Amino acid sequence: MEYLYAALLLHKAGQEITENNLKKTLTAASVKADDSRIKATVTALKDVDIEKVLAETTISAGPAASAAPAGDAPKAEAKEEKKEDSGASAEEAAAGLGALFG
Repeated sequence: MEYLYAALLLHKAGQEITENNLKKTLTAASVKADDSRIKATVTALKDVDIEKVLAETTISAGPAASAAPAGDAPKAEAKEEKKEDSGASAEEAAAGLGALFG
């Protein structure tokens, strides 16, 4: 994952994503750079329009992020479920465990 982060950092800084630049970025971040992974990352990103991918990702992540804070109902449901589960007695639980050990 750090290889993609380094590539995104280079992109954001307006630098070309090359093997040399990627290796320098990883080394500066105290990451032991693997030459084969660097080469694979550069090759994989060669024909990718990073701006387009970031825009698509931001658009698809936007509604999910805004919907999360509005949901107080799931918390209430979770509390109710916990109350229902506490109805099992210790004897029933022990009987279930006994079946595991024969």
